[in-house]
Amino acid sequence: MKDLLIYLAIVVAVIYLPSTFGGWGSIFDDADAKMSTTNPATGKPAGAIIPGMTSFNAYWTLALGSAMALFMYPHSITGVLATKSRNTIRRNAVVLPLYSLMLGFLALLGYVAIKAGTMPVDTNGTINAQLVVPQLFLDTFPSWFAGVALAAIAIGALVPAAIMSIAASNLFTRNIYRDLIKPDVTPRTEAKISKLVSLLVKVGALVFVLGMDQSSAINLQLLGGIWILQTFPAIVAGLYTRWFNKWALLVGWAAGMVYGTIAAYNVVNPATGKHFGGSIAAIPWTHTTVYIGVTAFVLNAVVAAVGTLVLRAFKVEDTADSTRSTDYEVDEDDVRVQPVPDELRAELS
Repeated sequence: MKDLLIYLAIVVAVIYLPSTFGGWGSIFDDADAKMSTTNPATGKPAGAIIPGMTSFNAYWTLALGSAMALFMYPHSITGVLATKSRNTIRRNAVVLPLYSLMLGFLALLGYVAIKAGTMPVDTNGTINAQLVVPQLFLDTFPSWFAGVALAAIAIGALVPAAIMSIAASNLFTRNIYRDLIKPDVTPRTEAKISKLVSLLVKVGALVFVLGMDQSSAINLQLLGGIWILQTFPAIVAGLYTRWFNKWALLVGWAAGMVYGTIAAYNVVNPATGKHFGGSIAAIPWTHTTVYIGVTAFVLNAVVAAVGTLVLRAFKVEDTADSTRSTDYEVDEDDVRVQPVPDELRAELS
């Protein structure tokens, strides 16, 4: 339902709106004129925010780092582990690029809003650019279809938020509560704790939304991408090889986290003067600007590799690998993942 509503709203918009405002040629002409005007906050043309030739490295490293970080998020892992079989994952992977195409369509609506002269006014009377697409729908579509589009936006936010909160609660229950607080916790209690933590995560997210300015949400998202990318060496390398020492991976992760956080803090938004103003910075001792997450990832991997060699030289023992090759080939008909019998379930509870 979420996907159908979102695609319906976006596809109708990219077909209907150009016919209303003179076609894409006229829309892009007005957007070009708008981008050529000077932004009083920065003293630069408004179009300066669009990557130019000097920003190509920043653009492709941001795309690469974001792609690498995508499946490192706990909610992505939760979705993968909840599938029935490998074929389910394959089918979804085929459809996944359509979401990127949809984001491209959504970006085009920003140019339409320039042509339409959309003024996204927030509840406090100030201009809030993040409301431009909903305001565009309200201004140009009948009220019934604008309602459909706004419902798509709401559901499109609620579904991922629910999955994220479930993933966060699973992480807490399995890795903190059961391991460090109550190792003998029953499955029933574990489920209750997980549900409670999931609710607390949702409430915490709501507090962030209501209590912080809109730019903070974007900056935290950018910072989260930098942070989560630092788990890539441990997770991905751990799936394919046991070459890295676990302590070296931990030190590499810490190095990437510290560098990424400090580098992101030093990025100042020229319009507001606030820290954490972006995720692009120059590589240390160079003038080449790239995505901070990628630079931190390279530092992370190098420290992990060097640390592994050093620990091996000092003959520091590592944990033995207890996985088997067959563990990677378990489908829904495998006896190891069959539903627990009712008698055993009752006994466990």
